[in-house]
Amino acid sequence: MKRVILFRNGSGVDGKVLLVTHSLEEVLVEASQKLGIRATHLYTPQGGLIDDIRLIRDDDILYVSEGEDFNLPAHPSPGVRPRGYVGTITSNTSVAGPLSSCENVSSTHDWVTLNVGGRIFSTTRATLVTKEPNSMLAKMFDSEGSSLPPSARDAHGAYLIDRSYTYFEPLLNFLRNGTLILDPGINPEGVLEEAKFFGFTSAIPILEELISSRDHKQELEPLTRRDVVEALLRTHHKDELRFQGVNLQGADLSKLDLRNINFKFADLSHCNLSGVNMTGCCLERANLCGANLEAAQLLNVRLLCANLESANLRSCNFEDPAGTRSNCEGVNLRGAVLEGSMLAGVNLRVATLKNANLKNCDLRAAVLAGADLENCDLSGSDLQEANLRGANLKDAAFELMLTPLHMSQTMTCDL
Repeated sequence: MKRVILFRNGSGVDGKVLLVTHSLEEVLVEASQKLGIRATHLYTPQGGLIDDIRLIRDDDILYVSEGEDFNLPAHPSPGVRPRGYVGTITSNTSVAGPLSSCENVSSTHDWVTLNVGGRIFSTTRATLVTKEPNSMLAKMFDSEGSSLPPSARDAHGAYLIDRSYTYFEPLLNFLRNGTLILDPGINPEGVLEEAKFFGFTSAIPILEELISSRDHKQELEPLTRRDVVEALLRTHHKDELRFQGVNLQGADLSKLDLRNINFKFADLSHCNLSGVNMTGCCLERANLCGANLEAAQLLNVRLLCANLESANLRSCNFEDPAGTRSNCEGVNLRGAVLEGSMLAGVNLRVATLKNANLKNCDLRAAVLAGADLENCDLSGSDLQEANLRGANLKDAAFELMLTPLHMSQTMTCDL
């Protein structure tokens, strides 16, 4: 809802306050009732015809006519200030032009209008001078000791300042109330640059501390699915994408195409990676503890010394039809579930698979030399031509083996 003050065309007295509703027609109907006329046109104090309700702003002063041309009143109502007017209005003030009384006077309570990057701001000289007496604006508008000449003015008399109004607004409010408040979406680094430009020295350390705490918080917080998707969309499919050492803990990355990404040392613990395509990814020494990788594509993946303790890798595919083998040497799969996974040819040398579920897995020609398979369930798995030299098979389960296990190689086995 917007509130406006309405006067009859040519009159500066008996104004009526009106709440702007949904359409210009409704405003004209209500204006007709309040002013006792047949309202057909709305004008700004500068004589501009309003033909769209979106042109009306909160606390606007408007003039209503019955179809005749705009006629600015010679004597506005005491205390009423048309938008864009600079100076003090009394019952004897003439406002034949929008800024005809815009002369400098000695009082620091005079109103000043600034045009910053195309947006109009109105404030008092006291606001610009008192809080930051050594700032650029204070030197421009201090009527007692101005050391900088005011800038050029626009067609309505507002002082032109070629800076960003988005970053200037919170600084102006800081001058008004002494508190720096940034709305969501405003970059504090942009506000900091404006504070340095205008010389608002008391705001600079506040902004620097805010930026520092924000950066520290971002370092601690894990990235989200949205962050990853945005990075994927910004990166050409032929370019290398790195998430090395990045915190992705608990992120939902299910069903994404993450091929050939560098996740070395990354924290992917408890992530939802079900159905993802991680072919060619580097996950060396990555933390995937408790992650869900069910039905993931892991062809030619590098999992050297990665931590997948208690991870879910049910029905994963490690087998590359082109013959390239995934390297999982030294991986920690303690208590992991790999039931039904395609692991043919995978290098699991000296891997830890204690208490892991490897039921019905395809482990043909897999390298399990030196692996710890204690209490591992290999029921129904295919171990044809698998290398189990030096593996620890204590209490391992081999029921319903698809291929007889060739025991010619030296193994640590306690069945």
